[in-house]
Order: sequence, then C-alpha cells, then structure tokens
Amino acid sequence: MRKMIFSLLLAFLPLLVAPALAQPNVWIQIEAQPSLGKAQERARIYSGRLDHVNGFSLSSGWYAIALGPFTRPDAQEALIQLRATGQIPADSYIVDGGQFRRQFWPVGAAVRPRPGPVAPSLLRPDEATVPSAPVPDSETPEQARRSERQLSPEERRLIQTALKWEGFYTAAIDGAFGRGTRAAMAQWQRREGLEPTGVLTTAQRSELLKRYREAMASLGLAPYTDMTAGIEIDLPMAMVEFERYDPPFARFRAKDGSGVRVMLISQTGDAATLRGLYDIMQTLKIVPLDGARRFEGRSFTLIGEDDEIYSYTHAALKDGQVKGFTLVWPAGPDRRRDLVIERMRASFRPRPEAVLPDAMGDAGTAQSPDLLAGLEIRRPELARSGFFIDPAGSVLTALGGLEQCERITLDEEHPARLAASDPETGLALLKPQTPLVPLDFAKLREGAARLNSEIAVAGYSYGGALGAPTLTFGTLSDLRGLNGEPGRARLALEATEGDSGGPVFDATGAVMGVLLPDGAPPGRKLPEGVAFATGAAEIARFLEGNGIEPLRADGGGRMAPEDLTILAADMTVLVSCWN
Repeated sequence: MRKMIFSLLLAFLPLLVAPALAQPNVWIQIEAQPSLGKAQERARIYSGRLDHVNGFSLSSGWYAIALGPFTRPDAQEALIQLRATGQIPADSYIVDGGQFRRQFWPVGAAVRPRPGPVAPSLLRPDEATVPSAPVPDSETPEQARRSERQLSPEERRLIQTALKWEGFYTAAIDGAFGRGTRAAMAQWQRREGLEPTGVLTTAQRSELLKRYREAMASLGLAPYTDMTAGIEIDLPMAMVEFERYDPPFARFRAKDGSGVRVMLISQTGDAATLRGLYDIMQTLKIVPLDGARRFEGRSFTLIGEDDEIYSYTHAALKDGQVKGFTLVWPAGPDRRRDLVIERMRASFRPRPEAVLPDAMGDAGTAQSPDLLAGLEIRRPELARSGFFIDPAGSVLTALGGLEQCERITLDEEHPARLAASDPETGLALLKPQTPLVPLDFAKLREGAARLNSEIAVAGYSYGGALGAPTLTFGTLSDLRGLNGEPGRARLALEATEGDSGGPVFDATGAVMGVLLPDGAPPGRKLPEGVAFATGAAEIARFLEGNGIEPLRADGGGRMAPEDLTILAADMTVLVSCWN
C-alpha cells in the first residue's frame, strides 16, 4: 500500500511542480465599459485587428476588455509595442486578472484562453500598421495617396504622433491629414533627402513608424504603481529600476548604464511642507542651479540643467499629501527625455490611501549633514556675510572671490548679481534679481571711532550652518592698514572666514566698516585675533558712486547687546557663491 502511494506521488509530481515553476499570467486591460452591449461592440472592433481579445465582467459592475493572458515579461513587451503603434489606448495597463468574473468574449468561451504570444503576433498579419519587411519605395504620389486612403483612423493618428516625435508636427493628433500634417510630411521628406511631396509612400510610412517604435521600445514606458508611496505613473522601465525608499523619496537607479534616474515624492503635509520641499530640492545636486523655477501655491516645478544632467521635478499638494516626481536625465538635447516628461506628467495619479511614512527607509543609508534622504546636498564654493544697505534690498559685502562666481544668492534663496565692485577698497555691491524688503538696513557712522572702543561684527561665522548670524565682539586697534594706508581699520577680533563681508558695528549700532576676508600682504599670515575692515567713509564714497545715498546714523547712545543682536539679525544676510 505504501509503495502504491509513493508511485502515485511520483506520477503526479510533474503536475505539482510545473505550476510552481511557471510564471503567473497577467493581462493587458485596454478598456472598461459600463454596459455589456457597449463592451461587446468594442471587443468586436478590437478582435477585427488583434488576436487574443477577451472580455470579462468586473465586480464593480463594469465590463473589461483585455488581451492575454501573458507571462509578465511578455505583457510588458506587448504593452510597449501596442501602445507605441497606437493599437491600444495610451492608458492601457497590466492587471493580474483577479478582478475578472464571468467571461463574455469570445462569445461562448467557457474558459480563459491559454497564454498568448507577445506583441508583434497580436497584430493580424494582413492588417499590421508597419510591414515587417522593407517595402520598395516605387509608388507615385497618386499611388501613395491611394494607399494612404486605406489607413484606419488609428493608423493615421499614429503617423501624426510619429511626425510629432520627429519634431515636425505640432497640431492636434486627430487623424485628419490637413495642411499641417502635409507640411510636416514634406519637412520629414526633405530632411531624409526625398522629394517633398507632402504625401508619404508606404515605404516612407514604414520607415517613419519603425523609428518611432524603436524609440518607444528603448524607453520601455509602462504603467507603474507604487502601493507604498501611493502613486501611479508611467515610467521608462527599460532605463530605470527600483532601488530603495528614502522618505520622502522612492528612488529608482539607472539601468544598463542609461544614466537616467527617477524619484517618486510622497509625504504627508500642508502648504508649508510643500514650500519647504521646494526650497530643499534646490539644494540637492540632482537639481542644477540653472533652469526655471515656478512655485504656484499648491504645486511647483523645478528644472535644472548643467554640463552633466538635466532634471525635472513636479510636486503638488492635495488632501494633506505632497506627491510628485523627479526625472534626472543625461545632459544634452534628447527628444526621448521630453516625451518621458510629458508621459510622466500626463499619467501621474496620486493614490490617497497610501503615503510614505517618515520613519521608513533603509537603515544602511549613510547619515551625513551633506546628505538628504541619501542624496548629496549642493554646497556653495564660498559662503560669507553681507548686509542690507537700502530699502530696495541692495547688499554690501566684501569682494574677494565674488567676481568668479557663476551664481550668487542671498540667504541661499534669492538670486543676486554683482552690480559694482572696487578692488582698492575690497567692496562689492549686490543687487537682488527681484526686489527684497529688508527688516532693517545699515546706517553709517559719521566721523572716526575712538581707538580701543568696543566693536562687534555680525556674520555667518559657520557658513550658514547655524541658520542665523552671530555677533563677535572685539575692540578697535587702529584706524590705518598694515602699511599705514587710510580708510582701513585694524580690529582685535576672533573672526572667521564666514564673517567676512559682515557689518562692523560701534557701540551705538552704527556701521563703521565692512570686515575684509584677509588683510595680510601676499605671502604673509596675520596673527590670531587680528582682522581688518574698510571704513565708513570709503563705504559712503563707494555707494554714492554707484547711485545709492547711504543713511547716516544719528549718533544715539550705547545700544544694549540684546538690541544689537536683533539689529544684526534683521540686516545681515548670507552671501553664497555657486560654481
């Protein structure tokens, strides 16, 4: 008896093992209709040009039309090719069939069909849009027109889509070959060295669509649903693959050396969260400095471009959740990149039932002040201090090194330009690109300060790491430079490089100078506790020479340290140089 049982197990073992080895079948859902009659009509139309068309009722009461079933790799290939050739709607997607109920198409079908072939074989050979073999380009314009009249509406729209991809067609994809379509066809022909008749021959249509289909296949654009982040979006899956979660990001790394990266953005929050993300994203190296920035209250778009990468970020606030995406692409013009951005924007769907939790992430992710969610933060090449000098937000600072900056910002947020400079005095005047309204601005001291009097310098001593300026106190040692030159003040002060460019206050809160980066002659180093500043008289001459009338201090009494701290915070800014 035991021997018989063992024999039966051996007999059935292949049947038990085979399903475990087989890949699960999936379907490409191409449509859903609210009524059975309409669904049958649409299934009949699709069956006229595609094989393996099936229809199932859904638990929701609707009726789905689907292709398949396939293994998942075959389904991905089928989806890419059929969408690229316009044979199925652009919003078709892959499903596991778990929601399918009674089968209504093909009529009389009792069971679901066996797995079908991949995309190219789904097209009926006699009705394929693009011939698999080259077609001789021997048609006359009239013959080309006759063959063109045999095209289905879907095929005509696909030709317009391919012409748009090539950059020649800009009007609506409507399948009507009017003046715009004819002009685009002639432009394409002209570029290819062909007679610009404005009517594509069968061979020319074949070549045009072949290139478009190859481009689409190289991207692998396919629907992607992240149930953890709560996002549905089309992604170039031939170019990226999922890497890990680093809230608020779901990160996708480059695949097969593509150089393309994607981040899905998902976090709970409000308008302040969205604004904070907008500001933080601009500090990341994946968002280069050059490019358009647009904040619109409940959404924002960031574009960055340099010699290495182009990045596009879009995020929006809805129902207490901030969701969006970033695409990073190798630098240089690439029509595929523009298409991917367009498809990602059009297909993006936030799912409110899920959002990335703040505590989620890879425990192995490096922790560093130079990293945000595992991404490298851009650091300025030079960071120093400056201060507002008028109600329009003009900033006075020290010149040293600013003339070499590709981009200058105030408080790492407001772009500014170098409006004037004076190498003799070491002064620089910065103008914000958009007007700023400072809380306070400098009032210059009248006359020379008394030697050995108390002074204070306001500055970002640690390059903005503390988020606010600090006050460093010292004394006035001399009213001349090292070589006796006037207009310079020597200070007994423990200043840092980040303090340079900051205002030097006397005890009344009047500005008596601008701290210079280094007052030592070339090849020399100053002893500790020695610093130099350009005096108030030179500041006034510099500003007046550049159209700014400085406000003079009224010579009030001594200011309490806490009041001086508030004044310094209101008028001192962080000046950053980016290259």
